[in-house]
Amino acid sequence: MSTSSDVISPSGSAAADRGSGNKSFLFLIVGLVLIALSAIGLFTGSETDPARPFVGWILGISFWLSILIGMLFLTMIWWMFDAGWSVIIRRQLEHAVGAFPYLALIFLPLVLLSVLSGDKTGIPWIWMNSDAIVPGGHGTVAHDVLYQSKAGYLGQGFFIVRYVLYFGVWTTLALLFRRWSFNMDRTGDHSNVHRSRKLAAAGLFLCAFATTFAAIDWFKSLNYHWFSTMYGVWFFAACMRAGLSATVLTLFYMAGREDGLKGIIKPAHFYLMGCIMLAFTVFWAYISFSQYFLIYNANIPEETFWYNMRELNADGSKNSWWWVSMGLIFLHFFVPFLYLLWYRNKFAARLRFIAIWILTFHLLDLYWNIVPQKLAEDSHGHYMIRPFGISWVDVTMFLGVGAIVIWSFLKSAARERPIPIRDPRIEESINCHE
Repeated sequence: MSTSSDVISPSGSAAADRGSGNKSFLFLIVGLVLIALSAIGLFTGSETDPARPFVGWILGISFWLSILIGMLFLTMIWWMFDAGWSVIIRRQLEHAVGAFPYLALIFLPLVLLSVLSGDKTGIPWIWMNSDAIVPGGHGTVAHDVLYQSKAGYLGQGFFIVRYVLYFGVWTTLALLFRRWSFNMDRTGDHSNVHRSRKLAAAGLFLCAFATTFAAIDWFKSLNYHWFSTMYGVWFFAACMRAGLSATVLTLFYMAGREDGLKGIIKPAHFYLMGCIMLAFTVFWAYISFSQYFLIYNANIPEETFWYNMRELNADGSKNSWWWVSMGLIFLHFFVPFLYLLWYRNKFAARLRFIAIWILTFHLLDLYWNIVPQKLAEDSHGHYMIRPFGISWVDVTMFLGVGAIVIWSFLKSAARERPIPIRDPRIEESINCHE
């Protein structure tokens, strides 16, 4: 089979590589500086809310991690279904998921500080502090019957082991898909395709388990009293929406580069991406509503309090999270859903607009799921709920981790070809049409 290797150059000229290298190095420096500032911020929490900087650290990582997880799932889904149209796009995801090891290193200080710190008052996971007063209760975590029943899982040593396992799964899958895809460019050996398909079949299950339990460990256990069997699926749906939107923006960036996808990417690629974005918009809404609907109907206090925190103050008035909830319903679901129903909105700048929109409200969705916590009890026995707000650690971590992810992408894109020229489905992808 003839390939496009005769007309597609490698990643570009030496001058272009040097330019990409300089740009990527700048992102690396900016990212390291911002993360260092965020690390200083971990010790600047207020007396009433010492854990808030740690929550900002979690937010910054979770946003970019969710994008990479979504891209990894997309890569495996396309391998499983042998999707020919997506081959060009898949190469961009292979560049992006190479950032998993760096996110593991960025997350590590949070894990070590939480487990090894002698003073647990600023740790976001209250169950790590056995002397902490149980929110809404009259005893400590160590004497809490709900904690005692979950103590086998909520152990600090096991928490570290699971952190290693989660990032180990994501990183291993990403590195193997990258290695085999890049190796096929060099050797033309189609056994790399067969290995990738087999790995995708097993990797989907491994990645699903890792993603589900990571969401439980890092987000859901912030309120360890709460019960939900759908929380992991919510995070999967959120990851897919974020990964798809970030992929669309990446394609627009690469489509404008001579050493990228200029003249290669087709309008049909954007249209098909828009269709998948619409599908996962509906899926996210279905999961989010189903979780709320089941908990509302069951009306069990161990479940309903989680939503009450995101709606009501102690006196029954609406708190700041109620407005965020309305934003998620009408702006994170209805606007993208109605927008993507239109054929023309799945092309060009219109699709880029909705991709940015979805990522913006995806971040708001993470705020809504992670930030609200019970902080302190007043003289009447009521707890104050951490209000909606953006701290400077949120900003520095968001920009810092983002800079590291972009640096990793540019570094990989400068070293490898912009498309997998010897993939057996490459011509089908180049000639993609609706």
